[in-house]
Amino acid sequence: MIAKLTGTIDEIGTDNIVLDVQGVGYLVFCSSRTIAAIGGKGDGATIYTEMQVSETDMRLMGFASGSERDWFRLLISVQGVGGKVALAILSALEPEEISRAIAMGDKAMVSRANGVGPKLALRIVNELKDKVGGIVVDPIAGRLVHAPSSNSADAVSALQNLGFKPADASAAVAAADAEAGDGATLDALVRLALKKAAR
Repeated sequence: MIAKLTGTIDEIGTDNIVLDVQGVGYLVFCSSRTIAAIGGKGDGATIYTEMQVSETDMRLMGFASGSERDWFRLLISVQGVGGKVALAILSALEPEEISRAIAMGDKAMVSRANGVGPKLALRIVNELKDKVGGIVVDPIAGRLVHAPSSNSADAVSALQNLGFKPADASAAVAAADAEAGDGATLDALVRLALKKAAR
C-alpha cells in the first residue's frame, strides 16, 4: 500500500496531479483544496495517499494533510459515498467544517458539495455522528483527535457564538476537554475553554 509520495509536480489537472517520484509519474486524484495547497508545476511536494481498488479501476487519491486523508476514509465508509463524492466534499469543506457539520447535524453544510443531495447529506451526518462522536481537528498536529466529552460540540458552538473562529473554538475546547475529563459539565467546559483561548 502506498501511504505517502514525495516528488516533483509534473502536471496539474482539474481534479488530479502527476507527481514525478524519481522518474516515475504517479497520477493522483485530489480535492481542489489539496491542489491549491501543494504548489505549482515544478515544485516539490509531499502527498498523503489512499489507494482505491474496484473491479474496473485502480486510483491513487492524494491529500495535503493526514487529517484530510482521515476524513476521506471516514466519508467513503458511508453507503453511497465513493471516492469522487468524498473528494467533492473535501473540496467544498475544510476538515474542521466537516467536523462541525457532523457534530451539529448540519446536512445543509454537507450538501454544499457537488453531487451531494439532501438525502445523502443526511445519511453522511447521521452515520458519521455515531462513528466520530466528538472528533475535532488538532490544529497543531493536523490530525483527527478524539474529544470524549459529550458536551464538546455544544461548547464549540458556545465559543463560536461568542465570536471565536471555528478552528480556534475547536482547539480551545479540545484542550479544555483533555484537562477536564469526561465528567465536566458544559458550563465548566466552556469556562475552561475560554481560559485556554485567552492564553
